[in-house]
Amino acid sequence: MRFLLIEDHAPLAKAVVDRLSLDGHVVDHASSMADAWDFIATAAYDLILLDIMLPDGDGRDFLSRCRTEAQKTPVIVLTARSEVSDRVSLLDLGADDYMVKPIDFSELEARCRAVLRRRQGEARNTKGIGDLVFDPLAGTLRKDAETIQLRPRELRLFETFANSPGQIFSKAALVDRLFSFDDDVTENAIEVYVGRLRRHLETSSVQITTVRGLGYKLDT
Repeated sequence: MRFLLIEDHAPLAKAVVDRLSLDGHVVDHASSMADAWDFIATAAYDLILLDIMLPDGDGRDFLSRCRTEAQKTPVIVLTARSEVSDRVSLLDLGADDYMVKPIDFSELEARCRAVLRRRQGEARNTKGIGDLVFDPLAGTLRKDAETIQLRPRELRLFETFANSPGQIFSKAALVDRLFSFDDDVTENAIEVYVGRLRRHLETSSVQITTVRGLGYKLDT
């Protein structure tokens, strides 16, 4: 998944980016609303983590504009305000969830998973795909008695395909999903990760198919 973190407190931002990156997520960091709009104009995000107090304005104005412009990306607000009225106003503005600072990182990860599951219409972490059971939380694919442990980027690549089976993804689109703007990579890296996933799927009915000139898709 690709996340956008909008947070001006550098130590906290680094800690959040480092923690979520360990799970294989791609996290772009904007320290102001202006930078955040630049990121949003350039890339598509699965989730936004939004601080309220920003150097160039109030995060609530950012959230309100997102919803006014029909931006459907889920938003978790990070706030120092614990009053019920503040939390209610954030939810009414269109926030999908909120966390009161200081942040517990295990709870943050759990809330991210919960928000993403709700957006995908799922109640459980596991998902049946063909003859496989995919568990993005554990990072595993299970077929009968065999369990395959995926590495972080293998996990995020398979998750991208699994969330939209049959959809064709270009190499450029997959680079956007797997790598941040700070990563110096080429589209050849996608070929490497697709090759690794194909080896994991050799005995499965689920396959990653090359669509010549267009990209890749997941067939079940």
